[in-house]
Order: sequence, then structure tokens, then C-alpha cells
Amino acid sequence: MRAGAAPALVLALAALTGCGSDYPLGEEQRRAAEEGGSDLSGILTGVGSSAQNAAMLTWRSGFESMHPDAQVQYLSAGSGAGRSALVGGGTDFAGSDAYLDEEEQAEVRDFCGPGGALNIPVYISPISVAFNLPGIQELDLDAATIAGIFRHEITRWDDPAIAAQNSGVELPDLPITPIARADDSGTTENFTDYLHSVVPEVWTDEEDGGWPAGLPTERSQGNAGVVSLTAETEGAVTYADDSLVDDSLGKARVKVGSEYVAVSGEAAGTAVGEASRVEGTGRHDIALELDREPDAPGAYPVVLVSYHIYCSSYGDPEVLELAKEFGHYVVSEEGQQASSEAVKSAPLPENLTAEAQAALDSITLR
Repeated sequence: MRAGAAPALVLALAALTGCGSDYPLGEEQRRAAEEGGSDLSGILTGVGSSAQNAAMLTWRSGFESMHPDAQVQYLSAGSGAGRSALVGGGTDFAGSDAYLDEEEQAEVRDFCGPGGALNIPVYISPISVAFNLPGIQELDLDAATIAGIFRHEITRWDDPAIAAQNSGVELPDLPITPIARADDSGTTENFTDYLHSVVPEVWTDEEDGGWPAGLPTERSQGNAGVVSLTAETEGAVTYADDSLVDDSLGKARVKVGSEYVAVSGEAAGTAVGEASRVEGTGRHDIALELDREPDAPGAYPVVLVSYHIYCSSYGDPEVLELAKEFGHYVVSEEGQQASSEAVKSAPLPENLTAEAQAALDSITLR
């Protein structure tokens, strides 16, 4: 099934191998590069989430500056492609906005060994509901209205359901063009999980990485693709990782309880603070169950937690060392601060940082 994508991804990663890094370095990373002293070397390959791609550029820059002879090659092909590549043995780790499910965990043991793989949170980011309405930068929307828009049951921007929540805003008499992901996407899975969890009577489909078949929706590949298409289409609306949404598009404030909450990394972090561990996973598997109706004031519920998914054991000592060193850098205070400043994500809470470090320490050589 999903593992069928792995051979093509191996070829794509091979094309990346050998390409050097050319990312701007901060002073701390530059000093580390000049001082040298690291004997870490080799190439670590990753495939997956487009949502965390901008953060990955920052992490690669920092890590490679401290370890000049080491490279991290990452193919931003989507979360589903990343999980498939890991299951099929086509990558050293996966980036995914959704954790491995039970079926995938069973399949990945062929490549990762009997202990399977570890879901380690690395990136917390809000999903923007972003729209192209000239002159309007913000709208208040509740979950039922968002679901109605993306089901194409609310078809014009001056619909009474939108107008009732936006007194004083001059809404245009303009058709709504919903735009969704064409690829298997963790962003889609988190967005549909939010809608189905909060308004199942409107969003009747279960959460899924694939957009529901039959809905009259424009499609594009990746977070960057849907944002670009929305920017080109007046009246369009999409959902995307907030790091890729600039001021050319407006953003919805989402209703939580009695308040409307603006999208921000801090608000996303507040929501993730109420998450719980998924039941039935291993000691060092940090798959999280998100509460889509958080009680904490200022929590933004349309949020994704993106994971780096590593094997619990590796057969190659070089890959093992690279995976653990890179993993520790990403979840470190330095790595999290770098991505937060670069892409508006929320740093991992202290408790998750400690759990992630313990999980990385548990990875062994087989």
C-alpha cells in the first residue's frame, strides 16, 4: 500500500545527496562552525511533512554548521509520503503531522526492527484558515461555519452565517472557492479532525489525511501549493500551516467557547499543553491526542503537532549516531528557539522536551 511510494522517494533523495547547505547562520552557529571539532560525518535522509519544511531548513542550518561533515537531506513530499517511505525502508526518518497508526507500526517493523518506530514531537504550529478577500485581513468564524464553507454548503462570502459573526465588516457578494490539499497530508488530517471533533453534525466525515472525495473543492500539492493558489484566486479560502501564510491573505479568528482566538504560535502551544498521550503506545512513543475544544483561555484549537519518526533501532552505526545527534539538536532549547523565531511555531513545552530527549536516548544499534 503506502510503501509503494518508497522507490521513487529513494531516487529523489539520491538527487538531493551531495547538495551542500547554503543557509544563513546565526552568530552562535557561525562560531561553532569556525571552531570545528566535530567528528560527526555522513548523510541522514528524511522525507515528509511540508508543514515543517521551513523549520527543517532552520534545523539543518544549525545542525550542519556545528557538524560540517554531516548533512541532513530532507524531501518535503507530504506526511503520508514520509510515513510510506519509512515503512518501505526508503528513508532514515520521516517527518509527519500525524503519528504512525497501528497498521503502520506493524509494517514498519520490517525496516525498523521488532521495536518499531518512535513518534517524537518536534514542531507545534497553528493551521490558518486563510482567505483572499481584498481589504479584509480578519474574520471571526466558528467551527460550524468553517465546516459549511469547506463542504460548499456556505457558498458566498456575504452569507448570513458569516455576516452574523462579523458585524461592521463589509462582506463582498462573491463566490467562495474552497481549496484543499491534493496529496495525503497531515495538515488535512489535523484540520478534518478539528472539524469532525467539534461539529460532527456538519463535518460528518472522519478525520483523514486525504480530502473527502466528492466535495467541490479546488486542489493543490503541499502547504505552499494551496497558499499560492489561494493568493491567485479572489474569493478563495484554504487551510495551511501558518508559517507559510503571509500578509497577502486574511486569516480567521476561530471561536473557542465564547471567544474568538487569533492564530499564533503561542495560542497553538497553549492548546497543545492540554494534549494527552495516545493510549496503548510504547514507553518512548510520544504520540499525542489533541483536545480540539481546549478550556485554557487563548488556546487556538486548529493546531498540528508534527513529529520526527525514527526507528527504535538502526542497523548502521553511522545512521544511528546521526539520527540521535540531529534529533537532540531539533528538540533542544536552541533548536526550538531557532524554529520558533524563523517560522512562528511554538517551542515544545518542557515536559515534552524531556520526554523527547529520553526517547532519542533509547534508540539503539541492532
